[in-house]
Amino acid sequence: MTTPLHISESESNDLVTLARCMAGDFSNYKQSVENPKNFAHIHVYFRPLPFEFFSGIGFYSEQVYDYDLWSPYRQGVHRLVDCKDHIYIENYSLKNAYLYAGAARELDILKTITTDCIQRRHNCAMIFRRDGDLFRGSVEGNSCLIERNGCQTYLVSDVEVTQTTWVSLDKGMDMNTHEQVWGSTFGPLRFEKRESFAHEIPTIL
Repeated sequence: MTTPLHISESESNDLVTLARCMAGDFSNYKQSVENPKNFAHIHVYFRPLPFEFFSGIGFYSEQVYDYDLWSPYRQGVHRLVDCKDHIYIENYSLKNAYLYAGAARELDILKTITTDCIQRRHNCAMIFRRDGDLFRGSVEGNSCLIERNGCQTYLVSDVEVTQTTWVSLDKGMDMNTHEQVWGSTFGPLRFEKRESFAHEIPTIL
């Protein structure tokens, strides 16, 4: 285990707490077993990036079906920003995402990701606020655009995260009719943390 790097006292305690909650391998195994018809077994990985990547706290993420761990269907890079009354999480896409498949589990692959590999997804940041023992997050506005099956949609994303759970519901809404085009119609995905990467998060001095 490597010694965690440090961040300044000016960084929010909530930011670090949220980061430690996020850092891990999450699985909805229980949900998929109880209701296999409507929920596939999925992993969500949030692997901390080196402190130097953003000069702060950042993550590489993957969402992948359990039966095909080397073919993630969603990958991203995220930068956490302290905005006093909330935590702002910038989202970035990877220019050649397939080159980094498995980086959440294989640190040698993770090390190959640089700032030249990523591109900001404007209007797609998530805003998180503490609510007691959990954090609630949602996408900013309704301008995070995703084309699906020839239809232009905007993303609606709601998340609840604790030290041991990640609950999320993503939906794509038609730009004109505001009707749901894609996403779960059976309720949110409910993940439990199988492995924590919290020790890789910088600590406050």
